[in-house]
Formats: sequence, structure tokens, C-alpha cells
Amino acid sequence: MKVAVVTGTSTGIGLATSLHLGRNGYQVFAGMRNLAKAESLQQAAAAESLPIEVVSLDICDSDSVASAFATVAGSGPVDVLVNNAGIGGASPLELTPLAEHKQMFETNYFGAVRCIQAVLPDMRERGSGCIVNITSAVGLQATPNQIAYSASKWALECLGEALAHEMYRFGVRVVNIEPGVIMTSIFENSTEQTRYDKQSPYQPLMRRNGKVFGAGFRRAVQADIVAETILEAITSDDFQMRWPVGADAEGLMAARHVVPSEEWVRMGADLSDQEYNEKFKTYFGIDL
Repeated sequence: MKVAVVTGTSTGIGLATSLHLGRNGYQVFAGMRNLAKAESLQQAAAAESLPIEVVSLDICDSDSVASAFATVAGSGPVDVLVNNAGIGGASPLELTPLAEHKQMFETNYFGAVRCIQAVLPDMRERGSGCIVNITSAVGLQATPNQIAYSASKWALECLGEALAHEMYRFGVRVVNIEPGVIMTSIFENSTEQTRYDKQSPYQPLMRRNGKVFGAGFRRAVQADIVAETILEAITSDDFQMRWPVGADAEGLMAARHVVPSEEWVRMGADLSDQEYNEKFKTYFGIDL
């Protein structure tokens, strides 16, 4: 039985992915920082007799990462690593504390690096394995009012593409999964990193960013769709680097290649809602 490690599995995409891989022939080690939140996954796995084991894993702690992967090694080499754990937030750069910006990178980028380095030597030597990075649609399109989050996902996007090149000759697959707005608890968990102030000079940007998420919520894309995409990405006969999930992610990816950066920047002007919404629909296919 192939072994998969999934990070950030207490809720959302990580939980759904652990269950979906477990249903499809994988021995899953579900990493989570707070084991007090393991009950939902454990109960779901037990109800279906799925081969899922919860392990303590704080991706921001090198000792925790080493300990977790040592535990996994007892069941054999890791065939699939899913870097899912991450944190979000929405705030203009001027209002984002530097410590918060650093924490975004520590979790969303360096946390993935720690886990990748834990499995890469063995995958390279065996000439097989797959690394899955859960990035974001905002890792494809630089997003105002989410600069720290967007930049951390851009960094992970870059890592995935460059690492895919490095590992190709060794037979190790690397893919980036790019969800749009998915119905998970990341928005509840990032409340402290999200700032909205009606009196702020950035209020129009804050409101527009909120409308993008509102459009995503109306589509109600579930985490199960991301899990299904992950399984397809790791088992497909044909290699594909990027896998957008959701109409918003697909629209942003398509626009990245045809909408000039200067035009995207100019959308930051003092436009009316009608003007902005029309441009957004034309460029990205998203109705605000």
C-alpha cells in the first residue's frame, strides 16, 4: 500500500484529502499541529475503516517535522506528500505587521520546504514519488489587500515549478494545486489577520476583495473537489504542472497570460463599482 502524508488535516482540504486518499488505496498519515482537533477525521476514518493515522506535525517546528516523518518511516517510504497546511489573511500592506507577514511565509512557504526536504532524498534515490503543493488562485494573480498571503503562495508556486524541473530527471513528480475560494474554515481561522475599516483610505480595496470572496462563496465549491483533483494529479498518466480548482481559479489562470500587468494595476484607480465589476468580469470571468 502506498504511503501518503498530508499536512493541515484537522479541517477543510486536508481532512477531505486524507479521507479521499484513504478510500483510494493509500495509507495516510494525517499531520496536524493540534491533536485536540483530530476527532472529526478520526471518527470519519473509523466509520469507513480507512487506513488513516493522525500524527503530531507542526510544520513550523523542525524537530516536530523530523519526529513526524520518523514515525511515518516505520510504515515505509513516502510516496505522496501533500503540503496543505497554511494560514490566510486579508490586509493592505501598510496595515500588515511585519511579524504577521513573516508568519505567513513561515507557515505557507517554509513549512512546505521543511516537509519537502524530509522526503526528497528518499524519493530521488528511489526514482519515484509525488509532491503536491496546495497553493492558491492568488498565487497566480498578485492580489491587493492580501499581499502577504498572495506573496507566500507565489513563492510556493515558484518553488513547485522549479522543483518539478529539478526532480524530473529523477522520476519525481511535483504539482501545484491552485484552489479558488473553497468552503473551508481558513476564513474563520484568519479573522485576526483580516482587517476591514470603513474609515480606512484602503476601504474600496478591502470591499472589492471581499466581493471576490463573496462571489466564490456563492459558488460553494467544496473541499472534496480539491481532494479529487489531487488524486487525479498524482495518478494521471500525463504530467501536468498546474491544476486550478474552481471557476475563479480557472479565470485568474487564463487571464494571467492575456491581461497585461499594467492593466491590472490600473484597475486600482478610483473606479465606480460598475466600471470595476465590468472589467473584472471581462478579464477573469467572475461576476462580482
